Amino acid sequence: MKPFSVVLQAYAGATRRWRLFLAVHVSLRLLALALIAPLLGALINLAVSFSSQSALTDQDIALFVLSPIGFVLSVVVLSIVLVAEVTGFAVMAASLRYEQVSQWQTARVALLAVVRKLYVLAVFIGLLLLRILLLAAPFVVAGGLVALWLLSEFDINYYLTYHPPAFKLAAALIGVLALALGLLLLQRLSAWALALHLVLFEAQSPRSSFAVSAQRMRGHHFKLQLELVAWLLLRTLFAASLAALAGALIAWMPVGADTSMIRVLLLALLVMLVWVVGDAMLSALALGALALLLERHFGGEHPPVPEELRQQSGLRVGMLGAAGFAVVLVGFSLWLGQALFDAVQAEDDIEIIAHRGAAGSRPENTTASIEEALEQGTDWVEIDVQESSDGHIVVMHDADLMKLAKVNLQIHASTLEELQQVDIGSWYDPAYADQRIPLLSEVLEQVKGRAKLLIEFKQYGYDVDLEGRTVQLVEAADMADEIAFMSLKYESVQKAKALRPDWRAGILAATAVGNLAGLDGDFAAVRAEIASPGLISSVHGAGKDIYVWTVNDPLQMSKMISMGVDGLITDEPGLARDVLAVRAGLNTPERMVLWLVEELGLDLNPKEYRDVSP
Repeated sequence: MKPFSVVLQAYAGATRRWRLFLAVHVSLRLLALALIAPLLGALINLAVSFSSQSALTDQDIALFVLSPIGFVLSVVVLSIVLVAEVTGFAVMAASLRYEQVSQWQTARVALLAVVRKLYVLAVFIGLLLLRILLLAAPFVVAGGLVALWLLSEFDINYYLTYHPPAFKLAAALIGVLALALGLLLLQRLSAWALALHLVLFEAQSPRSSFAVSAQRMRGHHFKLQLELVAWLLLRTLFAASLAALAGALIAWMPVGADTSMIRVLLLALLVMLVWVVGDAMLSALALGALALLLERHFGGEHPPVPEELRQQSGLRVGMLGAAGFAVVLVGFSLWLGQALFDAVQAEDDIEIIAHRGAAGSRPENTTASIEEALEQGTDWVEIDVQESSDGHIVVMHDADLMKLAKVNLQIHASTLEELQQVDIGSWYDPAYADQRIPLLSEVLEQVKGRAKLLIEFKQYGYDVDLEGRTVQLVEAADMADEIAFMSLKYESVQKAKALRPDWRAGILAATAVGNLAGLDGDFAAVRAEIASPGLISSVHGAGKDIYVWTVNDPLQMSKMISMGVDGLITDEPGLARDVLAVRAGLNTPERMVLWLVEELGLDLNPKEYRDVSP
């Protein structure tokens, strides 16, 4: 028979036994979780205590696995999962070997058969894990040497963010090593395929079972390898389909502009619960199908059930008692793990920056917009400045007034008097017909003592002394400690830093080409879509802050905060303040769920904005 036909038959056989296989799989997974949950919580608390920070961001916690302690933890967690999987497989294999009239009797006999050999099973699992680690070690070392050779000249975040040729070469070489390791594992695991059966059913010692299995599998390796590849492909396809379904359910959530993040969290948790249940069923069936495949290769007639497995008085009561104890243990461990996670403070240390004032609620770059941002509790107000033809510094984003007023006046070619005759508020709402282009000096006076001012130099090629005149106005207002400069034009940032080296200034970037972290300045403000974990770490590693623009959706705000950015540039400062308030009541796993929901494409703010450019 063709490999896929054989594998499909195995899945069909597992489906007929789904109750037994699911019960075994879920029970062992829960017991594994009972060990993993408090272990994760305790070690993350340990990481906080050994770090130089009083708290970790959500991303710090997520990236903890990459640290040396995190690597050891990963090995321990994977070992626990492997023990659970092999034990579950052993019970399933025994249930096929000693199948009875009812599934309850089958479960009883299979469980007893495994419990009787629990010690030798533990030795077998240890030897299997050791063999896999020994096989993988040379490839891991080789991969490490490749990384040391090609990726050690600069900080690793540079390579992860910008993907230079050295990174691509390293990725290709490590990919070849990973493929070679995968092929080697396929060859060796197919040779050892019958080892567990030999230990369980023929009293073979764990140490010799691998060699005996390899001898029995001679001439059958390739056939089993094809079946294993087919099994893995189907397993991957089913898992991907389940994940796609969960993503579609999240994308179709009944949410609107007035939907709270708590409701989204609850709905997302409901979808994830369905996903977890579906994945448990799929995993159980896949493991059962694998047991059926290997049972077919083990062959031979099914022996009668040994007498010692038949007569077990009080077994049902004992099993129910053990199950009850396991449930209590799992519940306590999950509670302990949750308590330990709650003890880790994922601090939201972030500043809210109102984009052109509260541009989502008022006409942009007007005194009305700035006042609204101040009332909504913003930390910073971001504005754009240019020079008029008569040397005044005015607050305006565009090079002309066509977008805001359909008036063909160029800012650089018009006097202040000409510019201030134009209504720049009615486009938003007739109620703001009195709004005119403000002077920078007026805005400085408006925000002084109430918030800080982030001044963006707009460079359209006509400026005379934009940076110098702006510096003079800031000093005249005595606000040097309450402002910062930024620009898309790097030369403008350099000029501002040359004029006042101690003043805060940074670069704006719509794309991340080259080493953004290596540019002069105190911060980088980037488009939210390019704010990857690698870029954030790279900028932080250079001792700079990173701001993201323009973030108006609450889920994206939460994601950016979890990633560890230092400032949110938003048209909705009040909404950002609300998001911080909601997040203050959530723990790290709950925040991670919101991050996942955003990654799956859910958007809570359907509002359209006229301009989200910096």
